[in-house]
Amino acid sequence: MMNMTRSNRDCSNHRHARAHAEVANMDAGHGNCSLLHAPRPAGQQQLEQEKALAKRMGCAATMRWLRPALLLVLAAAVVVRAEPQVPCYFVFGDSLVDNGNNNDIASLARANYPPYGIDFPGGATGRFSNGLTTVDAISRLLGFDDFIPPYAGATNDQLLTGVNFASAAAGIRDETGQQLGQRISFGGQLQNYQSAVQQLVSILGDEDSAASHLSQCIFTVGMGSNDYLNNYFMPAVYQTSQQYTPEQYADALIAQYSQQLRTLYSYGARKVALMGVGQVGCSPNELAQRSPDGATCVPEINAAIDIFNRRLVALVDQFNALPGAHFTYINAYGIFEDILRAPGSHGLTVTNRGCCGVGRNNGQVTCLPFQTPCANRNEYLFWDAFHPTEAANILVGRRAYSAALPSDVHPVDLRTLAQL
Repeated sequence: MMNMTRSNRDCSNHRHARAHAEVANMDAGHGNCSLLHAPRPAGQQQLEQEKALAKRMGCAATMRWLRPALLLVLAAAVVVRAEPQVPCYFVFGDSLVDNGNNNDIASLARANYPPYGIDFPGGATGRFSNGLTTVDAISRLLGFDDFIPPYAGATNDQLLTGVNFASAAAGIRDETGQQLGQRISFGGQLQNYQSAVQQLVSILGDEDSAASHLSQCIFTVGMGSNDYLNNYFMPAVYQTSQQYTPEQYADALIAQYSQQLRTLYSYGARKVALMGVGQVGCSPNELAQRSPDGATCVPEINAAIDIFNRRLVALVDQFNALPGAHFTYINAYGIFEDILRAPGSHGLTVTNRGCCGVGRNNGQVTCLPFQTPCANRNEYLFWDAFHPTEAANILVGRRAYSAALPSDVHPVDLRTLAQL
């Protein structure tokens, strides 16, 4: 599994007034536990050891996170922020939330060049958007003053408040995205997280303190998009669509995902939000390639993803039977569908074209270096051939944090998860 070189680089580490103001307009088991030190064993031995560890880390809480009182300021027109609702936030995922981990690896899946970041205070940081990603919006809503930094280059102090392990082109399956070069699969992200946990043990002094700290953190995991986009529905490169029916492929993904998430749980994660896969069949790239009119979403892609998401909901229920576990599902597919039903009510006017790109639907080739993007970016659902705009990311982040519809989450939104 590929290990990242950690360079001292983080453009999102400072305060960002513009983004701060935009997101401010949104809806404003530990104790006698221990962490795993030894390298991960394989097969059944790994499962048995992780189960034993999980049992130790799932003991009853002896203390709860104490939230400081809201600080009052007298200066007029200043947005007042409380302490973060949780002490730390950890992010796992792909290009939808990568904020720079791919910048220094040999990959075509990189976005550290203009016009990416044209509306972000730090410029082109590696985010695959014109501005904020969904997790940037979520971090603001959770009360963090600074954006969660990429794992590459993160300091010890930043490990305490959480880091972002996401990597563009990453998948649940190790081979996913390989045609784009290097990337850090979910398995690789978990290896990086395990290294981070060992550092936290050293920083906090002992395993019990690290276990207590991690049990209060929010974890968001968004995997699966590339397992369809850059695997199953790319038959010229991958054999999976010939080996599996959509149902069988979803089962295979969920089986592997379940083992990976158990590792995350065994290393201290208790408050975990699984982001469902969105409507990939509605992206400008898929519309350009497969939609007869360039506007109708591709049904076979969305139907396959719907199968995976339904199994993901069941997986959340299974994990919630574990000691101390609080897992939840964020219905990105349904939120996206709701936005598409009435885009105008969300301030969007263009839903089938990228703001920056080349060819049909601006989706045949993604946004090129120094290309001039559309001017009315806040009215576009998609920034490039695959990724949403900041405007869309804020909409999704807001509903993940505070559900607008009962179907947005299962069983709880992130605001509620933070309080558990």
